Amino acid sequence: MRIFVDAMGGDNAPQAPVSGAIEALRRFPELEITLAGPLEQVTSLVKDCDDVRDRLTLLDAPEVITNHDSPVMAVRAKKQSAIVLGMLQVRDRQADGFVSAGSTGAVLAGGMFRLGRINGVERPALAPLMPNGKGHFLLIDCGANVDCKPEYLQVFGVMGDAYMKGVMGLKEPRVGLINIGAEAEKGNALVKAVYPLMEQAPYCFVGNVEARDITGDVADVLVADGFTGNVVLKFMEGVAGTMLNIIKREMLGDFRSKLGALMAKPAFRRVKKVMDYTEVGGAPLLGVQGAVVKAHGSSNGHAIACAIAQCVKMIDGHVVEIIEKGVASMADEAK
Repeated sequence: MRIFVDAMGGDNAPQAPVSGAIEALRRFPELEITLAGPLEQVTSLVKDCDDVRDRLTLLDAPEVITNHDSPVMAVRAKKQSAIVLGMLQVRDRQADGFVSAGSTGAVLAGGMFRLGRINGVERPALAPLMPNGKGHFLLIDCGANVDCKPEYLQVFGVMGDAYMKGVMGLKEPRVGLINIGAEAEKGNALVKAVYPLMEQAPYCFVGNVEARDITGDVADVLVADGFTGNVVLKFMEGVAGTMLNIIKREMLGDFRSKLGALMAKPAFRRVKKVMDYTEVGGAPLLGVQGAVVKAHGSSNGHAIACAIAQCVKMIDGHVVEIIEKGVASMADEAK
């Protein structure tokens, strides 16, 4: 299996992608990685990895797409960038998957225009795994599609269902729709229109899910338009950071608290690990013709390695094929 990694993507590039690629190679003995970026910068960082160097290929990608570039224009113009070259290699079956911590818009545009969409998918979606009381749920979409049609959200459910089956190993994922109330008649025009469509879709639809129940293990996949999903994502990140800071401050507030904190330190480490986005890796871009994972822009080397591991699971879990079958089945039923 070969994964293509954007060496210049993210706030900590190229150091983080390079160290993450090396960590992933050590974790997966059968894995091969193509690391793309300006060759001089990348080559200077590849050291102390003789044990995996024969499975690491460096590819010169002199052009870099930044967050200041127009995503669509950059994908069209910067043909020698890692994002464009990586998508083309996945399209041409020279690589099995693609990982980048770079511009979200450019990864989305590259996936749509260079790699291509799955037949029947109008809009690909970003879908991060988020923590809940049981483990994780998949939030789809988290920002790729701010304005949506009901049909988009129905297909998001198909894609989320496929991911949780292929990557997380769930036999029958529960798919819910984020709304302001549990009743079918509540919500804005979009969620009211999509509710009956999701009831007819080939997955286990459990109805509307209110915000207070999002982390309550009531669904394995939570569907939303990109605007709502992004608000949920950013709010959860903020709450997690605030709560951890409050707990840390209060546990160090006096002598007795410090004593208790010392005894509870292993538990706090476990909680922090559950809440830490670097352990998840990134958000898969679902709906394109290949395994694509968008890592967080502030990813360190370990987070990049986890994103690569997530991409490996997508490939091994045949997520793209499951989505293709699910969308095709839904189209057949609609005829």
